[in-house]
Amino acid sequence: MTPAARVQAAIEIVDLIIAAVCGNGPPADRIVTDWFRPRRFAGSSDRRAVRELVYRAIRACGEVPAGGRAAMLLVAQDDAALAGLFDGSPHAPAPISGGELVAMPGIAPAWLAAGLADSGIAGADAAALLDRAPLDIRVNGLKAVRDGLGLPVAGEPTVAAHGLRLPFGTPVEQWDAWRDGLIEVQDTGSQLACEALAAAPGETVVDLCAGAGGKTLALAAAMANRGRLIACDTDRQRLSRLAPRAARAGVTIAETVLLDPGREAEALAQWQGRADAVLVDAPCSGTGTWRRNPEARWRLTEAQLDRYVAVQARLMDIAAGLVRAGGRLVFVTCSLLDREGKDQADGFLERHSGWQSQGVDLPAGRPRGAGWRLEPARDGTDGFFVARFLRLC
Repeated sequence: MTPAARVQAAIEIVDLIIAAVCGNGPPADRIVTDWFRPRRFAGSSDRRAVRELVYRAIRACGEVPAGGRAAMLLVAQDDAALAGLFDGSPHAPAPISGGELVAMPGIAPAWLAAGLADSGIAGADAAALLDRAPLDIRVNGLKAVRDGLGLPVAGEPTVAAHGLRLPFGTPVEQWDAWRDGLIEVQDTGSQLACEALAAAPGETVVDLCAGAGGKTLALAAAMANRGRLIACDTDRQRLSRLAPRAARAGVTIAETVLLDPGREAEALAQWQGRADAVLVDAPCSGTGTWRRNPEARWRLTEAQLDRYVAVQARLMDIAAGLVRAGGRLVFVTCSLLDREGKDQADGFLERHSGWQSQGVDLPAGRPRGAGWRLEPARDGTDGFFVARFLRLC
């Protein structure tokens, strides 16, 4: 592909991503992959270059752009070389003409950028949400130790107890260490959120929103495969991914429970008041993960945010009923919006008089209300809010 043809390809892919955003279609990474599948003429360097252009355009636009060309014209405003590729040659974009529609720059749609600013995320802190994320892995304590672990690429230890940071794009899933379950891909912030629960061997621990089980595996390692670990979720497909992951990691204590939305308490009846610790990694807006999924900020609506907030509060209330006297509950969202963080923690304490906030003191982040917040700009992790609560005896 010529450089100009790569630009035209990126424009076409961004058009498809915009359509998917508006129609609740597949994520950007899948669209990029599917676009290239029948186009075998595109080599690996073409795919990398086009992908880079696509994500540059996505990151540049705050509001959903009118089209791929408008998005790419915004990028070209500050890149003369890119602008010069709009030359009308075969397979190239048409020349730029005066008065063309150009997408608006920004961190996010206006309502969402305002919500972040109200939550203390603005300027450089907000801009960092669209940086490229690093690749972090967690060394599986059931099979290996971080110090002295021989890997094809040496990693830099992170502030997480078992974390290593590798160069972006490192093919860890091709390594024997990954296939043998010695390592898992997991952001340092996510690892720290698990550490906040302080799961210990012999305990009964509930992972209430386990998804595909990334945090479940970390909890099992912290428990040294001793005790009971109940992984719950309402998504059968995601929860089914835990079993093969657990087998690879050598996790033997994880039990799965499929929950029926609205009837969670029935499925969890046998654990009422019996759990030493419950992790609520609640569904959220994902504003802390935009570095990995920048088009997610175009998909979020105010109505969806309202629904997330309501679900989070309900899940915390369900979790409270599972915890024994003297036990603990940790609430986590990968969001930087106070509505999904500080405000949720405050609301929980208002609704539950028999609980108190326990200080979270992680090696990264800083206090935010009754909890703790990790931020990409300051901590180099995904954005997380973590709050820990103690059920009084």
